[in-house]
Amino acid sequence: MDTTPLLTGGLVVLAFAGGFLLRIWVAKRSKKSLENTIQAELESAKSEAKEVLIEAKSKAAAIVDEAQKEERDRKQELRRVEERLIKKEDSLEVDKRAVEAEERHIKEEAARIIALENEVKGAHEKMMKELERVSGLTREEARASVIAAFEESHRSELAQTLAKLERERREEIEAKSVDIMTTAIQRYSRECVNDVTTSVVPLPNEEIKGKIIGREGRNIRAFERLTGVEVIVDDSPENLIVSSFDPFRRELAKMALEKLLKDGRIQPAKIEEKVEEAQRELDERVRKIGEEAAYEVGVLDIPKEIIPTLGRLNFRTSYGQNVLQHSIEMAHIAAMIGTDLGLNVPVLKKAALLHDIGKAMSHEIEGTHVEIGRKLLKKYNVDEAVIRAMESHHEEFPFSSPESYVITAADAISAGRPGARRDTLEKYIRRLEDIEKVVKTFDGVKQAYAVSAGREVRVFVVPEKIDDFGAFQIAKQIAAKIKSDVQFPGEIKVTVMREVRAVEYAR
Repeated sequence: MDTTPLLTGGLVVLAFAGGFLLRIWVAKRSKKSLENTIQAELESAKSEAKEVLIEAKSKAAAIVDEAQKEERDRKQELRRVEERLIKKEDSLEVDKRAVEAEERHIKEEAARIIALENEVKGAHEKMMKELERVSGLTREEARASVIAAFEESHRSELAQTLAKLERERREEIEAKSVDIMTTAIQRYSRECVNDVTTSVVPLPNEEIKGKIIGREGRNIRAFERLTGVEVIVDDSPENLIVSSFDPFRRELAKMALEKLLKDGRIQPAKIEEKVEEAQRELDERVRKIGEEAAYEVGVLDIPKEIIPTLGRLNFRTSYGQNVLQHSIEMAHIAAMIGTDLGLNVPVLKKAALLHDIGKAMSHEIEGTHVEIGRKLLKKYNVDEAVIRAMESHHEEFPFSSPESYVITAADAISAGRPGARRDTLEKYIRRLEDIEKVVKTFDGVKQAYAVSAGREVRVFVVPEKIDDFGAFQIAKQIAAKIKSDVQFPGEIKVTVMREVRAVEYAR
């Protein structure tokens, strides 16, 4: 029997068994090494944990010590605060007792004073009753008698003192005001502009008059209807007269007529075309005139909506004086006066330039030109200081700023200077008669004369009825009466004559 296969198989089994046993031995050795490693790491971790715990306990102890120290400090601070409060309470208690004592003392003194007052009143009443019994007069009668006697004995002295004070005050004020105003007038020299009610249009030849009139006057009627003027065709050679109280209408008619003459075709349709063309050109011209006026005065912040209205003032007149030129002149005069007085010059310039702005619209809106001007300036947010300065120049509104007085003075200077304005003879005579008639209504007036072109009224009183003191009173009364009953430009000086002269002004 062959044993070789068996031997081979036994060897294989032995090899497998040996390998298995070897693996078991190796595994046991690895397990023991791993356990040793884990044990070593566990011991190391325990050691570190002990160290961390010891360090944490140390830090906790330090924190507790710090907290206890802070607690001790707070307690000490609270004790110090408590001690201070206690001291303050003690001090307040002492002060309170002192105040109460002072209050009791004051009450006692007040009661004593009241008792003394009552005692004095009683004695006074007793004395007055005794005086009334002895004199036979009541208290009111005695007071009136004493006052009358004092007034009678000092009446002359009072009148003289009043006259002296009034004279000195007025002389000082007049000297200063005259100096300021005359300086302003001398520094500002401008020609007087007086507008008339007619304009002359030169014609190229006499034959053109017939074309202007047209067949049966249709051309001239159409022209007058469109422009609102009167065209006068007279015997003056190569001239045509345009008449209207409104300078704006006259200028429009003159411009339109010049365009028609240049075109040569004069008929109703062409007249209407040229009038419209002239209207557009005149509107643009009005705007430029307003800009030039503002530039001349140095007022450059006027709202652009107001500029054309300002330019229209160039075609408005007041007693023959051009209103725009009057406003420009006022602006310069007001600026010079304002500079001398240390006032707001920009406000004065603008207020003076715009003070009559309502006159450019008076035919469109109801109300006085001052009211219209105020509404217009408020509408376009003009500075309130400017409105307050311009609204008082006719005293329709109260004077509300120093600038308002200067504007009124500048208005009077510009309007009242020689040659600035014209008035008709009839109105002039009527005004003088009205002034004298008003003055003669006062009791005690013997005669009255209006002199100096109506700028002064001299009043002669009856000496037996009006004494020195009464002369001052009647002067004020006459000035107030003239102011309320008579219309006049500028101011009127009232001079009452007796033994002395008492002067008052109506403004």
